[in-house]
Amino acid sequence: MGLTVIAMILIVGSIAVTSAHLSRMRLLDVADGAALAAANGLDNSAYTSGVKTSVPLSNVAVRERAAGYVASRPKPGGILAWKLGPGTGTPDGRTAVVSLSGEAELPMIGAVLSDLGVSIRISVESSARADLEP
Repeated sequence: MGLTVIAMILIVGSIAVTSAHLSRMRLLDVADGAALAAANGLDNSAYTSGVKTSVPLSNVAVRERAAGYVASRPKPGGILAWKLGPGTGTPDGRTAVVSLSGEAELPMIGAVLSDLGVSIRISVESSARADLEP
């Protein structure tokens, strides 16, 4: 009986860990798409200062494009809630960085964790840059 309980705990734990990892991968997929969409967004300053080696970006433009992309996508399976993180923007005016966080839904033990007030938070970060070739 004891070995059966241990085996069941291991099986349920493995399923929960796998589900959390799959949720992370789905969230990262959305962050990648948002970073690509944001990197392709031309900032208005490009019309006055020109385009050099990459598409110029601003923090506002990156956040707006990333938020628009995330809002246009259906929430992936296994994710209960998601939002853009504070790290979303551009550190150098050329690279779009998108930080996305979400809450994973775990099968079998999700309801138990929820009753205990525990949630599984996942945070991912993706970056993209639209370089120009002469």
